Amino acid sequence: MLLMESGEMYLEALYVLSLENELVRAIDVGEYLGYSKPSVSRAVSLLKSEGFIRRDDHGFLYLTEAGEIIGKSVYERHIVLTDLFMMMGIDEDTANKDACRVEHYICDKTFEAVKAYVKKHKQESA
Repeated sequence: MLLMESGEMYLEALYVLSLENELVRAIDVGEYLGYSKPSVSRAVSLLKSEGFIRRDDHGFLYLTEAGEIIGKSVYERHIVLTDLFMMMGIDEDTANKDACRVEHYICDKTFEAVKAYVKKHKQESA
C-alpha cells in the first residue's frame, strides 16, 4: 500500500513517541505534530482501517508490524537527511525542516546512496 505524506508523518510520529514511551495516545500524536484533535482522529481511523495501527481498550495506539516498518523507515530517512544537510553547513533547525519534506519523496536508490555517503563521511571525520 502506498501511503500519502501525511500518513507517513503520523506513523513516524507514533514510532518516535513509542521510543520515548510505550503508551501513546492520539492526543500525544496531535501535540507532537501540532495537529488538531479532529485531524488526528480521522488519520487514526484511516491508518487503523488500513492495518498500520491498532488501538487498545484504553485508547492507546500501537503500530502494527507494517506500520512500524514504515514509521521506522521514515524516521531513519529523517535522521540521515538531517545529518547530510548539517554536514553541508545548514543549521539544525533548517536541516530538520527540510529533511521532513524530502524524506517522503526521495527514492530508495537515492536514499541508500545518501546513507552510504553520510556513513562514510562520519567515519572519515571520526
